[in-house]
Amino acid sequence: MAGKDKKVKIVDEKPKAPGKIRPVLSADVQDHFEKRAARKKKQPNFRRQEWFRYKRLGTKWRKPKGLHSKARTNLKYRAPNVRVGYGSPAKARGLHPSGFREVLVYNPNDLESLDPTVNAARIAHGVGTRKRMDIVKRAEKLKIHVLNGGV
Repeated sequence: MAGKDKKVKIVDEKPKAPGKIRPVLSADVQDHFEKRAARKKKQPNFRRQEWFRYKRLGTKWRKPKGLHSKARTNLKYRAPNVRVGYGSPAKARGLHPSGFREVLVYNPNDLESLDPTVNAARIAHGVGTRKRMDIVKRAEKLKIHVLNGGV
């Protein structure tokens, strides 16, 4: 059989992307960051009271306020309410899941003041495509991670 003699070399069509930019976190912050992730797994999904009953309510959390509300009175068979004890560790609070601190950017000049080891840029909602492309190009030169840079 002639087919077995030939060796086929497989070539990847897509070149592998260079390593993602990672934040530089101190050991203390890294520890709090990992603790936050572990706590988040155990934390319940806080949903609005009777979210399952009416589609128009949605699942976004709202504090139960009715006089006879079973959720407000914290009866055991109801879903848990949002409370202070569910908060994340102070040093990890406000960090993006990637570990960076988010900074809102409106134009390429805003990138100059960012520290690429700590901050990541999030392009503002109202920025148009042309300026968005300029911001992404400038961020690549400065080696700054852009969280929503898909152009």
